[in-house]
Amino acid sequence: MRTSTFERKYLIQQTGFTQLDDLHFADDLTLLSHTHQQMQMNTTNVAAEFRSVGLNIHTVNSKILKYNTE
Repeated sequence: MRTSTFERKYLIQQTGFTQLDDLHFADDLTLLSHTHQQMQMNTTNVAAEFRSVGLNIHTVNSKILKYNTE
């Protein structure tokens, strides 16, 4: 999974030295983006990586949270 989001230039600044672009949980993945375009690109890349190893994204269980947007 690291290859799907690690090389992206769209990252969330976590501290002065580190940036965060996704969160991994036991059976979930949370993608963080600044724009809708970045989220679409991240989702497309992650879905392609998932398919390459026989996994898929369950659209019924997937959620989008918009925070502090216009």
